[in-house]
Order: sequence, then structure tokens, then C-alpha cells
Amino acid sequence: MPSEPAAPLATIAAALRRERERVGISLTELARRAGVAKSTLSQLESGTGNPSVETLWALGVALGVPFSRLVEPVDEGVRVIRAGDGPQVRSEQADFSGTLLSAGAAHLRRDVYLIRLEPGAVRAGHGHTPRSIEHVVVAAGRLRVGPAAAPVELDPGDYATFPGDAPHRYEALAPGTFAVLIMEHP
Repeated sequence: MPSEPAAPLATIAAALRRERERVGISLTELARRAGVAKSTLSQLESGTGNPSVETLWALGVALGVPFSRLVEPVDEGVRVIRAGDGPQVRSEQADFSGTLLSAGAAHLRRDVYLIRLEPGAVRAGHGHTPRSIEHVVVAAGRLRVGPAAAPVELDPGDYATFPGDAPHRYEALAPGTFAVLIMEHP
């Protein structure tokens, strides 16, 4: 008998199935729309895959849902996420990880993440759902962030906002960089 997938993999697996069925498309069609291998999607839906940030964003865009809808556990009342815990997803492109702290309800349209980055490769974000907006506050380190063509440099305590539905980037300029990212979705 197969073992149960570990959270957040079980959460991701259930969310992918739920959202794909809601849209009414096959595994093959979702894989095509997201530009991911059907075998990869099949593993994710069975809870055995290891998705990257980029893969989950592509699937969210293909399904027309925010990233958070694919990784947020079902709300069971009071929830505390201790530093270092929570549903963390890593990037394939850079030393970048995101931990969803809170997903907005449909009428709130906001998700809150804690992101950690290390100098090196740039985390390139493709456009998310139309009219998405990103808000970033640097907590430690230094960060170059914003539209791919015009990023800005931020120090601890600095804030920036930019369109999330166009290509954008995240690049750590100092070791131990972390920030709070708030995504707004229409």
C-alpha cells in the first residue's frame, strides 16, 4: 500500500486535481498549457513529485489561479508558522525559496510570503495572472527586484511595488537576504 504524501506535497496534489477538475481539462491538456511534462504533472497529482516555484507558477497561470491556491493548506482556525517551518517551495533558477504565510480569501485577493534568497543566480518571474501586483519589504540583506527591464535595489526596511503580470526578477545582493512578499490578485 503506498504511503500518504508528505505535506505540502499532499496539499499540492489535492489542489492540482481539484483545480484541474474545476477547469474541466485533462492531465495532458494542463501539462500542454503549462509547458510541463505530463509525467511531471502526474507525479505532482499523486503527491510524489518535487515541484519548483517555476513549475507551480506555470500550473497556476494555466489554471487561472494564484500560486497560493496550489500550496495553501485547508484553514483549520488559528495557525502559527514558526520561523523555518511552513510550506516552502524552492526555485530551479536561483537560491530562492518561498514560504506561503497566508493566502487571501477570494474577496481579499492577497497572499503573504516570506522569501529567502542568496547571491548568485537571478530568480526570473514570468507574468502571473493578469493584473497581479507584487509588494516587497526587505527584512535583511539587500535585494534587486522589480520589472525585468527596470529593477530597483532595496535595503532593509525598503518597500517596492510592481506589476506581477509582466516579467520581473528577484536577485539577492547580500548573503542572508529575506523579505516579505505580498501578492495581490484580481
